[in-house]
Amino acid sequence: MKTELMVLIVSAVASAFFTLFIRNVLRSAGIGDKPIVTEHSHKAGTPTMGGLGMLMGLLLAAILYRGNQYLVITAFIMLTAAIIGLLDDLLGLKVKEFQKIVRNVSKKPVEIGQLVLGPGEEARAATRKARSDLKALLSEGLVEVVGEAPIKNEVSEGEKILAQLMIALFLVISGTITELGGFYLGIAAVPFIIGGIVGAINAVNLIDGMDGMAAGIILIASASCAAFIGISGGSAGTVPFMVLAGISLGFLVFNRYPASIFMGDTGSFALGAGYATAVMLTDTVYFGVLALSVPIVSVIVSLLHRAGVIRLPVEPLHHTLHYRGMSEKKIVLLYWLITLCVCALGLYFHGAFPA
Repeated sequence: MKTELMVLIVSAVASAFFTLFIRNVLRSAGIGDKPIVTEHSHKAGTPTMGGLGMLMGLLLAAILYRGNQYLVITAFIMLTAAIIGLLDDLLGLKVKEFQKIVRNVSKKPVEIGQLVLGPGEEARAATRKARSDLKALLSEGLVEVVGEAPIKNEVSEGEKILAQLMIALFLVISGTITELGGFYLGIAAVPFIIGGIVGAINAVNLIDGMDGMAAGIILIASASCAAFIGISGGSAGTVPFMVLAGISLGFLVFNRYPASIFMGDTGSFALGAGYATAVMLTDTVYFGVLALSVPIVSVIVSLLHRAGVIRLPVEPLHHTLHYRGMSEKKIVLLYWLITLCVCALGLYFHGAFPA
């Protein structure tokens, strides 16, 4: 227990120190975020790519505890993912286009793209259909343009998935994962490894839209996975999770509301890939998926929206809650609380607490 606590403390202190350093460097360089969500326009200019601070904390921990194979492999995969995320962040510093922000000035709901705006509601004309609808709505006097939102230059969804497959390929080549869910799979584990890495990266990346949300959820989920392994009688397997929890905790010192730095894709890619790697290496798949259920559900909701099954005024779900009037701070606390409750229930049924 003392070792695990020391790992957590070392990782947290290192992550906080390096995040402070990275934040100051980014501020000096004038590198800041350009939010596409209108409700977050006041955050423009906040340093991004803060995931570099977490990564440096991770690498320090990996050097200090290099005897732990689980941590070394997790750190390598996280480094690979962080490089991919960093390239995306650097590309995103360039603005591709400015999208119109429109407001419904009529007394009835109007449809624009896949959205239905109630009287007085605002949204971006983001899709081709929305821009086409905008012309007709403007001519009819039903909406008005109230501003513009800068849209980052970024790689296509296909290119992102390809890059994430490359990350998964490194883990496949390592040959360290042949058993999942208590079953020996051998080479049949490959599609599960790929699905786990790609799924976790996108889930964490999607949830990284509000101050402290992604880092807080990974902190809770990772600490819970460490507890799960400890209860099961393991020890070495807790180390990568304690490092993940530690670097997330250290980052939260500056990323909690109101955030003075964002993790960017550099951080979200690394955390998602690292969490999935640690879960598969320690074969805590069932509990690991449960602990990450909040981001996973968010991904499912977004997919349903994109498929036209449901309609959200703003995607993803947490931005819809904000759009409907719930404060960002309350949304983040709600997501943290749900994650904590889900993990606590999982540990309870695993025998963590007396019945």
